[in-house]
Amino acid sequence: MNPAILADRFKTLYYDPEQDAVILLNRANYPHEVEYVTCRTVEEVARAIETMIVQGGPPLAYAAGLGLALAKPAKAAYEAASKRLLATRPTADDLHHIIPAALARALDALDAGEDPKQAVLDYVTDEIERGNRVSRLCGEHAAGLLQDGDRVLTHCIAGAALCWMLWTAKQQGKTIHLIATETRPYLQGARLTAQCAKELGVEVTVITDGMPAHLMSQGMIDKFICAADRITLDGHITNKVGTFQVAIAAHYHGIPFYVLGYDGPDPATESADGIEIEWRDGAEVLHCAGRRTAVEGVKALYPAFDITPPHLISGIVTDRGIFPPTLIRRYFEM
Repeated sequence: MNPAILADRFKTLYYDPEQDAVILLNRANYPHEVEYVTCRTVEEVARAIETMIVQGGPPLAYAAGLGLALAKPAKAAYEAASKRLLATRPTADDLHHIIPAALARALDALDAGEDPKQAVLDYVTDEIERGNRVSRLCGEHAAGLLQDGDRVLTHCIAGAALCWMLWTAKQQGKTIHLIATETRPYLQGARLTAQCAKELGVEVTVITDGMPAHLMSQGMIDKFICAADRITLDGHITNKVGTFQVAIAAHYHGIPFYVLGYDGPDPATESADGIEIEWRDGAEVLHCAGRRTAVEGVKALYPAFDITPPHLISGIVTDRGIFPPTLIRRYFEM
């Protein structure tokens, strides 16, 4: 199934004017349940982001942007809503670009005596459409890196660009076997990535998060490809925790590691020192699929992301082409 058709079939987030609400596909339960959550307030959108109902850097940013439109049409209300939404997930950079820009449009509209809600909705809708174009171009560039018969490892959910990569490669006559880590504790790989591949008609095998190095040692993986929640100007990438160790294993075994970088680096983040890693409640690690898996009385840690340095990365794929990680700032010169 074409990724564009797939996106229309399962619209993951949108604003419903009749209810004056943001509607979100519950990614915490999908695909076992196709459930939509209705958010009628800024706080409900913020909680949906924090509780993983909406996941992935761009989608959570779009959801937050639509959520800002639910604020009362007053300067103080929009500023408070912006502050609340920005506090939901600190690591991915999309949120920290879309919310300030949406806030600026709301305040400009208020000053001009125009409708601030509509100004926010128009801006976020344009960003969603732009994001769709970026995803497709990024995926098409990435497909050019694949060879017929490649066994491609991925970690967590790489989003629309991964779908476009797989679809484009398939249209080029390439047979690709996707290997997806299950991605504890929310199982994004086992649920979301695997479902996307299945819908696209791509063979997919799910493995546990501890298996990549062994499979590489056995010659069972040809490439490692994942996304990034933030890319620095000097070529570091932040992604779901576990990416760093898989990158180390790929480097050791001489396996190329490519990053789906969508619309390039964060212009506000020079180096890894500028990335705030989100630490989630350790109790989430003590559970899996809603069931406790650890004994009572133990502690747990859950840094949701890690940082991979540029020397472990073969290339960063964007909508404007493929860049060596240390030259990623050239993205802005294209």
